[in-house]
Amino acid sequence: MDFESLGFVNVAAASLEVSIGDPLMNAERILTTATQMADAQVSIGVFPELCITGYSAEDLFFSDALLSNSIQALQLLKAKNPLPLIAVGLPWRLSDGRLLNCAALLSHNTLLGLVPKTVHPNYGEFYDLRWFVSGANINESILHPTLGQFQIRCDQLFELNDHLIGVEICEDMWAPDAPSTRACLAGAEIILNLSASNELIAKADYRRDLVRMSSAKNICAYIYASAGPSESTKDVVFGGHCLICESGQLLKQNNRFALTSNYITCEVDTARLRHDRASNTSFSQASRPTPYRVEHCVGQSKPLHDLQRRFSKHPFVPDDEHEFEARAEEILSIQATGLARRMQAANSARLVIGLSGGLDSTLAFLVCLDALKKLDLPSKHLIALTMPGPGTTKKTYTNAHGLAEIGAATLHDISIQAAVEQHLRDLKHGGEHDIVFENAQARERTQLLFNFANKVNGIVVGTGDLSELALGWCTYNADHMASYNVNSSVPKTMMAYLVRWYAHHRASTELSPVLESVLSTPISPELIPPAGGEISQRTEAIVGPYELHDYFMFHFLRTGASPTKIYYLACLSFAGAYSPSTIKHWLNQFFSRFMHQQFKRTTLPPGPKVGSISLSPRGDWRMPDEASVQPLLKEIEQL
Repeated sequence: MDFESLGFVNVAAASLEVSIGDPLMNAERILTTATQMADAQVSIGVFPELCITGYSAEDLFFSDALLSNSIQALQLLKAKNPLPLIAVGLPWRLSDGRLLNCAALLSHNTLLGLVPKTVHPNYGEFYDLRWFVSGANINESILHPTLGQFQIRCDQLFELNDHLIGVEICEDMWAPDAPSTRACLAGAEIILNLSASNELIAKADYRRDLVRMSSAKNICAYIYASAGPSESTKDVVFGGHCLICESGQLLKQNNRFALTSNYITCEVDTARLRHDRASNTSFSQASRPTPYRVEHCVGQSKPLHDLQRRFSKHPFVPDDEHEFEARAEEILSIQATGLARRMQAANSARLVIGLSGGLDSTLAFLVCLDALKKLDLPSKHLIALTMPGPGTTKKTYTNAHGLAEIGAATLHDISIQAAVEQHLRDLKHGGEHDIVFENAQARERTQLLFNFANKVNGIVVGTGDLSELALGWCTYNADHMASYNVNSSVPKTMMAYLVRWYAHHRASTELSPVLESVLSTPISPELIPPAGGEISQRTEAIVGPYELHDYFMFHFLRTGASPTKIYYLACLSFAGAYSPSTIKHWLNQFFSRFMHQQFKRTTLPPGPKVGSISLSPRGDWRMPDEASVQPLLKEIEQL
């Protein structure tokens, strides 16, 4: 597989060891690093601001010798550049004598153009206006005897394959009206920033956030390369900070303060950017600038037969433990606040929940307790119904009772055994453990919940999670229905992490063992009689591993990825855990279930959105119930 065909392009940001005032030496160092990048299958390489001369050359910028040597260095780079696209910084003197701070864009042996810096810092430790003028209004066509014909202007983009690239320089990004925003609105998907940003206490954090949020605001990939410690340390020190960000996500950064040249590489996903731009109306409907000039690179971007970038197996769950701790607290707060407000609106002081002793109902139970606390209502106003039936096991029954008792909720134990048997007799059902047998139990439980809620003037709290809604793994007009579903946008993989976090950080010493017991309980609807007292119906044996389905769902709904792209990314993420054939099988099942079960999602009850993905028919996901799955399955078949 060539991942380039799926929208990926390999980019690099370099911090260069420079010899101040020696352009030819610096050009040789650029070529050395560029050759290493080429060997690493990099297509786009970015070097720091004024790296051909050194940013801190100061009044040497007025020197004819330095300017002449800079052109010679650019000629050398033009002759030997091994990359499809490279950006390097140098001073350029216009015919009227004004100096520009420019980025030179080269594609192999062609100089595509110069992009001038528009915003020059002239405060604190910066004196850029002593040497350079703004390039905001510069629009010149140059015919140079050795460099060829090219443009000097800000409003130009560079096309590599079908990737559009824009450029800004250092302070441009820090300005209120950043050139990168206009470039992105003109079509740029990748922004290159050649920078010389000195180091101060905490500036690196600010810079990182600025680059990251620039990529978020503009829905782009942002490649940032800054000058390093080899610059003059007369008044300031440069750290050589290099960053690669994509749509608000930091993909890679280097270790600052290296005394030698170094670079970072990563693949950016332009297909995802296009999906996000199309779906984000704030971006898609923003007014566009006058069309930019587009210069086409020589040749093609390099093929990518593998990705160094790895995608988390559990994309809904932060990899960083501290980040997850904050995330868990926030999710529970959103759920509890939404439920509390719904109680106020319904003028209801009681909650009714079906407590099975499984994962989903456990999390919903904990959220209910938090909501009551927000409203200064006692926990006994949470009415938990355990409704044992033909498939209920001792373990889940014990879990449910333990939760209710320790949580000081009001517990009612109502067996559905006799009611289900009578219902099946009325239907003249033969007693088979079929879908009628299973759904009769689910619908009997839902009937009890709603009728009990009527009795106590309460609202029924739904427990089904986002993964089940995606797969349609719920009984229509049964566990599918509630007054308010607190788990509706929480995926199954996140459920386990949240309950585990609660057990470790918030639960009492009495409650924690019960939560651990829930976590060790196999996921099951418990609609089939147990075997030897143990759960006989295991959900993941029927519908497949939830971690795979959550992965498929994330990449399909959040990034708009095709089945082909999802498959190959999953093969990388789950290498050693699932075989490619297993991934393909469950991918087929995911799309079959997802597309065929839309009718259930069309009639979902309300529930709080907690993450970027929701299947609410009122806001986030609107799809005809009759949409065809065949094109998707055909694509999977051809993998």
